[in-house]
Amino acid sequence: MLDLPTLSSNGIILKPLTLTHASDLVEACQDGELWKINVTSVPEPNKVIDYINTADSMPDRQAFVVIDERTGKAIGSTSFHDILPLTKRLEIGYTWYAKSYWQTHVNTTCKLMLLTYIFENLKYQTVGWRTDIENHRSQKAIERLGAKKDGIIRGNRVRRDGVISDTVMYSVLKSEWPQVKVELTNKLNKSY
Repeated sequence: MLDLPTLSSNGIILKPLTLTHASDLVEACQDGELWKINVTSVPEPNKVIDYINTADSMPDRQAFVVIDERTGKAIGSTSFHDILPLTKRLEIGYTWYAKSYWQTHVNTTCKLMLLTYIFENLKYQTVGWRTDIENHRSQKAIERLGAKKDGIIRGNRVRRDGVISDTVMYSVLKSEWPQVKVELTNKLNKSY
């Protein structure tokens, strides 16, 4: 397993997710009733503790809580998962934020911090993302980060409603990271 750091930038803090964040995350997932979106992994409010315990028990997942430094409250979560130390590849996923933080600097800030840590500290070679083929909002967000679409894996995920669906895969390579970093930094500079 990786040692998860505490990262901070632009008023956002990422640190390891623990049960102490449960009550804030109950509130965060109710902001927009996000658990009702069939193509996401947002927990139902009464299942946040199970969500945290599941994240903690998965051998190839390490979860962060996303905290708004201004309020000190948890506003969402994101994770490293499918961690492959031999090939130096991992994915960022299980990402969600309270709806009032959508279309703000939060996602770009989080991804810039995580990508910097992955490529510059861990020295990994590839970062991947995956999303449901019907989750167009997530696909656009991943593409705005500078990730390239790798393709579609057919019939490999089960949605919340039990429907089997396809997954869209994306990635950024270490060789692409310098340009991606410049573009993400410029986006953040424009938003302040």
